[in-house]
Amino acid sequence: MVTLSGRMAHAFSTRMAPLSRSFGRVHARLYARGGGRRLNSVFGHEVFCLSVRGRRSGKTRSVMLILTRRGDDLVVCASNGGHPSPPAWYLNLSEDGEAEVRVGTMRWSVSAREAAGEERAQCWKVLIENYPDFESYQKLTARLLPVMVLERTEETS
Repeated sequence: MVTLSGRMAHAFSTRMAPLSRSFGRVHARLYARGGGRRLNSVFGHEVFCLSVRGRRSGKTRSVMLILTRRGDDLVVCASNGGHPSPPAWYLNLSEDGEAEVRVGTMRWSVSAREAAGEERAQCWKVLIENYPDFESYQKLTARLLPVMVLERTEETS
């Protein structure tokens, strides 16, 4: 079943992509400025900041994502709201393999890998339980939504 909120997010990401990206950049800046204590949820779902180096520019780019934990790891879905193209952060993370996350006041480095096979199925279940709209996004796009596992490598603050 496609949820109303999933359909709305899909429309926002596909028909108003520049506005969606601008909103994301502003959200990440305000989250950082507030020390991770403000704007840490979206529509009742906890979010975190992922910072990854741009594959072309080499500059650090930050994006706000739905927080989904699997033990000590974080699991993220490169849904882009069901957009036909994957999000830039996913392309950057796939190429670099390393990033930094900020969850509230805590920050740490992570290594990233794409989940496949049975692990992907397990991670997908955890993602859907936490944020059902991912299932809507999958139904609204022809591409298989990538699932990434972020494993802690070191504490940075």
